[in-house]
Amino acid sequence: MEAEGRGNPPAGGFPRPCRNVLPRWHSAGMETAEHLAALRAEGELLARAAARIDHRATAAGAPAWQAGDVLRHLGLVHRWAATAVRTGAQDPDRYPDDDGSGVRGAELVGWFRAGHAALLATLAEAEQDVSTFTFLPARSPLAFWARRMTHETGIHRADVESAGGPITPFDPAEALDGIDEMVGGFGAHRSRRPPDGPVGTLGLLPVDSAAGWLVRLGEPPVRDPAAAAGADCVLRATASDLHLLLWNRPAGEVRTSGNPAVLDTWAEQVRVRWGGPPPAPAAPA
Repeated sequence: MEAEGRGNPPAGGFPRPCRNVLPRWHSAGMETAEHLAALRAEGELLARAAARIDHRATAAGAPAWQAGDVLRHLGLVHRWAATAVRTGAQDPDRYPDDDGSGVRGAELVGWFRAGHAALLATLAEAEQDVSTFTFLPARSPLAFWARRMTHETGIHRADVESAGGPITPFDPAEALDGIDEMVGGFGAHRSRRPPDGPVGTLGLLPVDSAAGWLVRLGEPPVRDPAAAAGADCVLRATASDLHLLLWNRPAGEVRTSGNPAVLDTWAEQVRVRWGGPPPAPAAPA
C-alpha cells in the first residue's frame, strides 16, 4: 500500500468491506495453494533483503518511507490479516497491538518473519468456508486474503529491495495475477471523483504472455489482447514490469504507444492507500 508521509497514512483507506464476492472474481489462473507458495517466497525474499540493507534507506517505490517503515507496516498488515482469518473478524478497523514499535535492526527482521510465518500458518490451516471481511470481490474470504497478501507482500518486497539495490523480477504467473487484481479490483473500484486528466482506455500487453487487458477506470477490464491493442494508450513490457508500473513503482523498459496522458491519469487516480495506523516508531539508535 502507498504512503503519503512517515507516520501519516493516506486518507480514505481501502474500499469498504465487500460482500458481492463471486460475480467479478477472476484469479488469472492462480489458485489459493499457488498464492500461498508465492506468499512464502515473497516473504523470504523480503526478509533476506531486509537483513542486508540499511533500514534508514529510502524505499524508491515508497519515498515517504524508509525501509524500516515498510517492514513495520507490512508486519502489522500480516498480523491484521491473520487475525481477521483466524477470528472471523467483521470489523476491518481493529488492528493488533503488536506493531513493531521500539524494534530495530536484526530484531525487526525477526519480528517481520514471525508475523509472516503466522500469516502463512493461519491461511494454510483455515477452513475453506471461513467468514471474515474482505474489500475486493473474491470467490471466498480465504481466496481473497491469500491473493491480497501475496501481492501486498510482493510489492513491499520490491520496495525493500529498491532501498538497497535492484528489484528481483516477479515470477510471470504471479505478476499476471497481480495485474489482474489491480485492474479488476482496485482499478475497477476506484474513487468516483472526476479525473484530472484524460480518462481514455489503457491497454496492457505483457510481452512474455498471451494475456492482455483493456482497462477503463471504474469499470471491469476486458481481458482480451486484441481489444487491449486498440486502447488509447498501450503499454508493452514484461508482466513483472507492468505489475510494478501499475503500482506506481520503478519498472524496467515499458514501451508506450498512443496518448501517454491516459497513463498519467491512471497513476494519479489509482493509488492503493492504507487507512490503518502508520508505521510504529523505531527504537532510538
